[in-house]
Amino acid sequence: MRKRKNGWKYLVSLVICLIYLAPIYVLVVMSFKTVTDQTSRLALPNPVVFANYAKVFLESDLLRAFKNTCIVTFFTVAIEVVAACMAAYPLARNRSRLNGFIRMLFMGVMMIPSLSILVGVYSTLVSLHAISTYWGIVLVSVAFGLPMPIFLYTNFIVSIPQSLDDAGAIDGCNSVQTFFHIILPQLKPITASIIILNGVGMWNEYGYSLYILQKPKMYTLTLMISQYFSASAVSDLNGAAAAACVAIAPVVILYLFLQKYFVQGQLDSAVKG
Repeated sequence: MRKRKNGWKYLVSLVICLIYLAPIYVLVVMSFKTVTDQTSRLALPNPVVFANYAKVFLESDLLRAFKNTCIVTFFTVAIEVVAACMAAYPLARNRSRLNGFIRMLFMGVMMIPSLSILVGVYSTLVSLHAISTYWGIVLVSVAFGLPMPIFLYTNFIVSIPQSLDDAGAIDGCNSVQTFFHIILPQLKPITASIIILNGVGMWNEYGYSLYILQKPKMYTLTLMISQYFSASAVSDLNGAAAAACVAIAPVVILYLFLQKYFVQGQLDSAVKG
């Protein structure tokens, strides 16, 4: 009887899954079709061709774009994780009006669309000679991506009992030692969640990369894929689909390895929050 009552939930879940999987299905199917194939986007390729993938690897700068994306994503996420967890610890443990104001300030920054201040950011980067540099895009990405990790780390650390800090102080640990030896090991679930959320966001970043990474040798994967869409020539949708499939593969693999910690982090945040 209960299964019948909950049947509509499974139906809704199935519909949601189909909605999310449909674009991925179309993407994969198109990547194995020829340019001259005019059949439905939902129809399976007949015949299956690998020419689009060969073109992506042999005729494009995919490997260079992949390297650029890895460098930018790694340093951005690494700086965000290190800076956010260290900043969140004093904010969580020292409950004062100033720290409360700082936490509200971070939440306010999260509400500001990053592209709304593009002109000011771009002019500043030009004056700093940071256009088409790794550190320029990393600096901007960290500035916009840091508030959310600080907010998540702060809420997570607040749920950790203060008695653990007191036990560390009794054993002779100072604040730094307490953080690294007691608090930091407990942040693995939320750290995995932040790595996935901010890592995927940075991997797919396009808006600021379009203006900051202007030299072709600095293009990331999203910028390289955009080259398949041209206003003056016929767009190579099949080649773009193949490049997109290659680009999303590392993200899927990363999630498969970190999904246990990601789910645990989400559950702990819900229960402790």
